[in-house]
Amino acid sequence: MKLDWAYLLIAMAAGAAMAVQGTMNSVLGKVIGLWESTLVVHIIGLIAVLGIILAGGIGFAGLAKAGQAPWYVYLGGLLNVIIIFGVVKSMPKIGVGNATTGIIFAQILTAVMIDRFGIMGVEKVPFRWIDLLGVVLLAVGTRIMLK
Repeated sequence: MKLDWAYLLIAMAAGAAMAVQGTMNSVLGKVIGLWESTLVVHIIGLIAVLGIILAGGIGFAGLAKAGQAPWYVYLGGLLNVIIIFGVVKSMPKIGVGNATTGIIFAQILTAVMIDRFGIMGVEKVPFRWIDLLGVVLLAVGTRIMLK
């Protein structure tokens, strides 16, 4: 798989947005409560997506194929609740940097396993020692950040 730098930049922007969003969600959670902030964030997200679909003239035709997707992929919505809960609960207690460090470590480790084993139909990526070294170095960096 060839690295496309434009998509790497998009992914990096998403990562930066996650750190900012986590901070915002934590602040909101302190004011209105953990579950209330999770609900508000999802409602605002729903409104934003509906606005983009309607304003962009995208339409809802793709929803007709919803039954063709495996049942488990719909658990992504549940995972989003778990993500927001984890971020809102952890950031005020251990700090944005520490929480993000833990999040990124778990993301990389999980992503490498998904790639390696081809989980959920993802194209299987052959094992490379350099990937293992990267995870080990990330673990060392995580340990340093959490000290």
